Amino acid sequence: MSDPLVLYSVQPPAAVITLNRPDRRNALSRGLIAALTEAFQRAREDEATRCVILTGAGSVFCAGMDLAELAESLNVPVSPAAENAVWEDALRLATLFDLIYTLPKPTIAAVNGAAVAGGAGLVTVCDLALAVPEARLGYPEVRRGLVAAMVMPHLLRHVGERTARYLLLTGELMDATEASRTGLINAVVPAAQLMDQALNWCRSLAEGGPSALAHTKALLQRFSRQALSVEEAARASAAPRLTDECQQGLRAFFAKEPTPWAPP
Repeated sequence: MSDPLVLYSVQPPAAVITLNRPDRRNALSRGLIAALTEAFQRAREDEATRCVILTGAGSVFCAGMDLAELAESLNVPVSPAAENAVWEDALRLATLFDLIYTLPKPTIAAVNGAAVAGGAGLVTVCDLALAVPEARLGYPEVRRGLVAAMVMPHLLRHVGERTARYLLLTGELMDATEASRTGLINAVVPAAQLMDQALNWCRSLAEGGPSALAHTKALLQRFSRQALSVEEAARASAAPRLTDECQQGLRAFFAKEPTPWAPP
């Protein structure tokens, strides 16, 4: 029997949800996205859970999209069915992000290593985030002809437009110290203390009334004035996947060659 894609444990007052594909750098496969969605739905309904900690198994938090599934999509001829599959993939991830962001219980990302692309997106939709010093966070999508549309509103709330533009337009990764300085995460802690500190934060959060915390989160969401719906964000993310530019960028990535638009 294969290991579960997501581990779920209760360490009162927290539910700890662990991405469990360390051999694949916890990449976001369709299966992992579905398992994460189920785990957060479980935490939402679990009366013993006052807050949720999201972390990763192994030395990487989440490396972003599953490369094997992404490579498969390059060999599928463009057709209405193929376009629909890309749209459905984007919608599943956008729906997961929205589930975490709107969860009535506080969420904490305990970033145990690199958090890239969709992995960094998971960090931004959590209420709080702490990371080990070795962590790197960023959105390299544009370097492959992709667009990080789903995470833009969440990233802007944390770091402001200047830093968001730097991260999204350059595709550079940011170290944990700089991520803390800009507000992308709240704190940097040694790896040996990561989960202890996350649990300490959960105990502090549990001092708040459950209804008061849920209402505060709901108000924060309203005040954030997110411009795009989940469906619109998913479409904005899916559309570039269907372009020639993206196909060329992904093929170059897998071949470990420069992209056609890279400077000589």
